Amino acid sequence: MRLFGTIVTAFSMFSRIPVPHLSWDDRNMRYMLCAFPLVGAAAGVLLCSWCWLAGTLRFGGLLTSTGYVLLPLVVTGGIHLDGFCDTVDALSSHAPQAKKLEILKDPHTGAFAVIVVAAYFLFYLALCSELEKDLKTALLISGGYLLERMLSGLSVLTFPKARKDGLAKTFSDHSPQSGGKTFLLMFLGLLTAAMVVFSPIRGSALCAAAGLAFWYYHHMSLKQFGGITGDLAGYFLQVCEISMLTALIVTQKLDGVIAWFW
Repeated sequence: MRLFGTIVTAFSMFSRIPVPHLSWDDRNMRYMLCAFPLVGAAAGVLLCSWCWLAGTLRFGGLLTSTGYVLLPLVVTGGIHLDGFCDTVDALSSHAPQAKKLEILKDPHTGAFAVIVVAAYFLFYLALCSELEKDLKTALLISGGYLLERMLSGLSVLTFPKARKDGLAKTFSDHSPQSGGKTFLLMFLGLLTAAMVVFSPIRGSALCAAAGLAFWYYHHMSLKQFGGITGDLAGYFLQVCEISMLTALIVTQKLDGVIAWFW
């Protein structure tokens, strides 16, 4: 029952998938970050299903690529994109640290966020239009959905917090630090190994891109905000996702050259 409550709480917080309503008590929230990657697994199942459907019905490239762009958003309901927008507005302000933290809490969306999000989705769609639309590629992208959420959960448990309140602080306080980190690190290692074995070149590229995005997230958060918040964790997830997709496209385009050196 505790496992069920943990999974349901994670899905109710981080997705738009209908789940039973449960109270947000300490028991259900305790390992919620450990269940967070399962939301990525759900997105991956939908993506692979879309890949199969598009191939079976011979959808055009634009329609298929649009599905690749929108499916993660359909699953999450835009919760991470909201944090991305708030963070873009804060970074674009070039204001002092305290003012940036105030901007993160502002419910209004600024012009910079609108511009950057539009550019983000255009770039995302352009990348997806270049993807090989096969099941192997869809599985690699699905692995990326899990990977980015494991890293995001680890950041909430390990990175300094910018505020003494907020979602990141709440989730961290309700989670067992050592147990949660051990669980996420163990499965992060297993997932990384599986992706590299499944596709040595492309899997390695995705993991490397995720690692670079994680390093940037840590460096930027401490420098610009003095720590992380829930919005910054959402910002990281979006940056990590498009970074991995870019790495996948690059390796696909350079397959011949890379294979010669490998």
